[in-house]
Amino acid sequence: MRKFIDTIAAKLNPKSIVTFYAILLAVTIIPASVFAWGPGRPTYTLDNPADHVTFNSITDNPVQGDERNFMQVREQTASNETYADSINVAPGKKYVVFMYYHNNASSSLNAGGTGIAHGAYAKAEVPAVVKNGASTPAMGYVGAANAAPAQVYDDITFKNTSGADIAMRYVPGSTNIHNFGATNGAQMPDSILGSGGVKLGFDSLNGDLPGCNHYAGYITFVVQADQPNFTFTKQVRKMGAGPQAWAPSVNTKIGDKVDFLLSYKNTGTTEQDDVVMNDALPAGLTYVSGSSVLQNGNNPEGKTIADGVTNGKINVGDYAPGATGYVYLTAQVADQTLPSCNATLINTAGIETDNGNRQATANVVVTKEGCAPPVATETLPTTGPGEVVAAFIGIAAITIGLVYYFKSRHELEQALHNAQSQITTGKKPEGDHKA
Repeated sequence: MRKFIDTIAAKLNPKSIVTFYAILLAVTIIPASVFAWGPGRPTYTLDNPADHVTFNSITDNPVQGDERNFMQVREQTASNETYADSINVAPGKKYVVFMYYHNNASSSLNAGGTGIAHGAYAKAEVPAVVKNGASTPAMGYVGAANAAPAQVYDDITFKNTSGADIAMRYVPGSTNIHNFGATNGAQMPDSILGSGGVKLGFDSLNGDLPGCNHYAGYITFVVQADQPNFTFTKQVRKMGAGPQAWAPSVNTKIGDKVDFLLSYKNTGTTEQDDVVMNDALPAGLTYVSGSSVLQNGNNPEGKTIADGVTNGKINVGDYAPGATGYVYLTAQVADQTLPSCNATLINTAGIETDNGNRQATANVVVTKEGCAPPVATETLPTTGPGEVVAAFIGIAAITIGLVYYFKSRHELEQALHNAQSQITTGKKPEGDHKA
């Protein structure tokens, strides 16, 4: 085995050796029976390779181990030593998927052409969504037109415990091939996830791949875990008050003007386009024409927008992850009959995104002229003979405990009885007591 590795290494420059083996040796070698590889097929060894074109069926590969387990994954920022067959995905993180390929035909068959794979390819299937709490596989395939079996497969597992569904998205331009040939390091088409996959090759990516470990290699591509999310809130203040005055509710009287603030933030990992807001003013509030202002990254100083936010919907733009948007508008408390002296007008605003809709409210409390503002009622503690007795007994017990030493529980009970009797009758009790 050592002789075989030394023979291959002797044909390579030092940089190629380090690059190729640093990755392959980092992939965890685990018994293939644990994983969902297939189909069932004859297996071979390096000393006894196949007599025909077949892929990833050698069980004693010194760097890959059992080649039937040819697909692994790691977090992009992690080291190569962390490649594994399953991984917990988190929103916003990227993951490198690894796929090994090897035409196991004996090198002695290459000269006559029977050992060369034609139309050799690799392809993958990645789930669009990993549901919360689920473990979802991604599949890798390697094959050729003249291979037997025509195609072999293996899988990895994405696990999601984030609390919400996660979308898995391929990162364009991230597919690369690595081998000992002229194609080493070449960027491959983004069709790795397509039905036809990508063509393999040694001197060129033409689908021709001779048999022998020297022509083996691996493909990597990157997927990102995305989770759309956003927040939406509504606040109110008296018109012109400072930024500290924003609150969920404000006290007013008829004729006052109030400002409303609709706040949106993209807290997810995907862009949200064509975000739409609306504000439904309740009876008792009249919109002040021309008061709607949009503030966001494109309009940091604020921009006056159409009045449709209160009688329709306003598109407030596109927002990258972390971006925010604010809409300000003003309304006046109308001079009309209110249902009571202190009426609460509930103002509801809504937002619509590609990833769902939400609502938020703010309250305007209106006190009519001539009506006293609401007064908080305070409940006084209940007092009576029983409560006074209990209090006195408590104090008396403490005092007695400090002054007297009772030799028995009977003496203590007698003292408390005497104290209560004195409160009730106003007389000093007679009976057993000690000076």
